[in-house]
This record gives sequence, structure tokens and C-alpha cells, in this order.
Amino acid sequence: MSKALSCMALLKKKYDLLPFEGEWFDAFGTPEAHGVWFVWGNSGNGKTTFVLQLVKYLAGFRKVAYNSLEESSAHTMQEAFLRVGMMEVARRVVLLEREPVVELSARLRKRRSPDIVVVDSFQYAELDYKAYKRLKEANPNKLIIFVSHADGKKPAGRTANSVMYDASLKIWVEGYKAFSKGRYIGPVGSLTVWGEGAEKYWGS
Repeated sequence: MSKALSCMALLKKKYDLLPFEGEWFDAFGTPEAHGVWFVWGNSGNGKTTFVLQLVKYLAGFRKVAYNSLEESSAHTMQEAFLRVGMMEVARRVVLLEREPVVELSARLRKRRSPDIVVVDSFQYAELDYKAYKRLKEANPNKLIIFVSHADGKKPAGRTANSVMYDASLKIWVEGYKAFSKGRYIGPVGSLTVWGEGAEKYWGS
């Protein structure tokens, strides 16, 4: 039988929150610093740029590992890091080059391991739902962010779709804007990834 929590106990409970400010708060409110986030979108809509902007912002709070399963340390990844100014938080961000999930899990068990890990992409991680649940449950104090391909406006693949529904923060990227679709949403509910591109896509 699960533990019952009184109303007063719930209201007095303290949470480990990420104190987002500015446009980040406007889009995503004040999310918890652990759990699962899920980012998806079609190619050419600013998804990679947004994810790296997110990594840079999160590095202002915690240490972040970016597991680049697709591009690894290719020149395109170097250019993307330069484009978002990742050097400003270089000491708090580490790039993992196509690290299998088994090795990533071992890394996260170590002392002083990253607080936040980005897995790009979910499809390249080749996780089924049971393996995803094991990874999540083994790391209750970590924030795991999955980046996913899209099939239309849904994540590509049945498992990715299930993980999206399980995630506490769901972020859809389209037309150089990132939209909160999850349990955390700010007063605006979206963040502009690239102003000129968003204006061309969405119009004035």
C-alpha cells in the first residue's frame, strides 16, 4: 500500500525548483529540477538551437551533460555550440560522444555526476518503455531531457509518444518557437528561438 499524504503535509512540502526568470519563466514557469522533460519537433524548425539554448540556461543552475548520439562532436555540433555562446558556461557543460545508455547510467551513478542529462535523440538511444522506466526510476534526483524526432506533430514512434505523455514538461518546437505542452507553463507559454525565423514562419 502506498503512503498517504495529508492535505497539510502536501501544502507544507518543499520542492527543488529551477528559478527560471524572464522569457524562460514566461514560457515554462518554475519547473522541478528533476524528472523527465521531452522536446520534439520536425527538422529545420530550430529544435537543436533551442535545446542548446536550454542547456546553456540550465548550466546556470546545475552541471549538464549533453549526450550527442546523432552528431557526436561533428563540426556542425561545434558550430551550434558557438552559435549559442556555450563558452560562457563551458565549465558546467560536458559533451558526451554517442555514449550508450548503459554507460550513461553508470556515469550517473558516480559521485559528482551531472545533475542534468540531455539525450539527443530518443530514437538513437534505442530504448523501449521498460528500459526508459528503469533509467528514470534509477535516477530520481536527476533531470533527464529527451530530444525526439517528430512524425507530423507527434513524437516519432510509439515508445517516444508514451515517454512524451509521461514527461512532466513537454516542449514542442515549431517555426523557431518552443511551446510548453506539459505540466509547467508560464504566463506566455512559449519562447522564441530565433526572432527573424519565427516572424517569417508565423507572420506578424
